[in-house]
Amino acid sequence: MIKSMTGFGRCEVSENDRKFTVEMKSVNHRYLDVNIKMPKKLNFFESAIRALLKDYIQRGKVDMFITYEDMTENNVSIKYNKDIAAEYLKYLREMSEEFGLDDDIRVSTLSRYPEVLSMEEVTIDEEGIWKTLEKAIKGAAEGFVETRIKEGENLRNDLISKLEGMLSHVDFIQERSPQIIAEYKQKLEDKVKDLLTDVKVDENRLLMEVTIFADKVCVDEEIVRLKSHIETTKTTLQAGGSMGRKLDFIAQEMNREANTILSKANDLEISNRAIELKTEIEKVREQIQNIE
Repeated sequence: MIKSMTGFGRCEVSENDRKFTVEMKSVNHRYLDVNIKMPKKLNFFESAIRALLKDYIQRGKVDMFITYEDMTENNVSIKYNKDIAAEYLKYLREMSEEFGLDDDIRVSTLSRYPEVLSMEEVTIDEEGIWKTLEKAIKGAAEGFVETRIKEGENLRNDLISKLEGMLSHVDFIQERSPQIIAEYKQKLEDKVKDLLTDVKVDENRLLMEVTIFADKVCVDEEIVRLKSHIETTKTTLQAGGSMGRKLDFIAQEMNREANTILSKANDLEISNRAIELKTEIEKVREQIQNIE
């Protein structure tokens, strides 16, 4: 199977008064580029998230969005600092006696003094949070991969269809090439006869001119390589796996051969076919850019 680099996945998991929603989407990219947007309190899981995603994705620009709801009531606790309260109370009473003031100290008043009562965050259950978050990420990633596989199958079918069309152009060029040489020879003979009506045509000289022309327009090697590249592409598509970079390189080679054929073409029909061939190769290359 082959995978497209375009995909989408979403998963929502609720456990132990925690709720995670993970969404991920991707487009084509030369390498794996992951952008994660999540609450700051989850930042220490980033390395683990990136390592987990590598089990599902090899290439593509991936955007991941993580939302987190903590429905537990006790995220913080209040700490009573008895020793500090006692110190405050001791000095307040000394001040009352020393300055002859009323001792009107109330609990509500004492509790407002700094550090008597303080708030502390409850220790975060990292293991429990990661366990739930991991489930949500895996669920989103699995759905994400499914959409990539489905799109990849569509890409493969479309590419194979285009490759078959390219083969028809190559076959035409291969069949047409020998005819060009024969037509050139006939035109040359006719031209010489018209110019030199009473002179016998020098067959050796004529053969030499035709040979030189044939060498200039010969595209046998280009045709062999093109057919080989097309068959290799089809075989690779059938084999599956991560192949985007390999196919992109083959497409560049096919374009190079098509350019050579077009530059050698001395025939309108072959030129037209070579142009159509280049157009199809460009379409194939564009599609290949979307394969992982």
